[in-house]
Amino acid sequence: MDAITLLQQQIKSAHEIVKGTVADLTAEQAHWTPAGKAMSVAPLFVHLAAGEDMFLNMMTGRQPLATGPYADKTGASEPHPMGGYEEWARRVKVDLPQLNDYVRAVFKNTEEYVATLKPEDLDREIDLTNAGMGKMSLGAFITMTSVIHPSNHIGEISCLKGLQGAKGYPF
Repeated sequence: MDAITLLQQQIKSAHEIVKGTVADLTAEQAHWTPAGKAMSVAPLFVHLAAGEDMFLNMMTGRQPLATGPYADKTGASEPHPMGGYEEWARRVKVDLPQLNDYVRAVFKNTEEYVATLKPEDLDREIDLTNAGMGKMSLGAFITMTSVIHPSNHIGEISCLKGLQGAKGYPF
């Protein structure tokens, strides 16, 4: 198996777990805020999608969907900020059907982009020094934004659903 095929399988698996975990999510569950500092599902779900959309597209020279065809159509009552995330997360409201449309588009966009790559493309260096992450290969960057990041946040979302008596992960 070549590196592109492996990366495609990892991304597809991460995306399927996200879609399966939120498939039965209700607006009430999405906006429920637990005690303490934890955030509700709604901003986490927006962040999961916006992170993949914004970072991956900006770093690969493509227009993020949230600033193009999905401008004002991400399902979030206000755009995902580059800073002040916790404040935004406490006030944002989410339209789940619209967010799910955006998430499907983000995932499709990522999968289509990765399908255009050749194994040697994954070695190209990306400079993320301005974001505090140093330099890394395109392959590592895609893995971070499209496999690790969504996998981390869907775990939080699964837990938050479980705290409300709902099933988290789809398996």
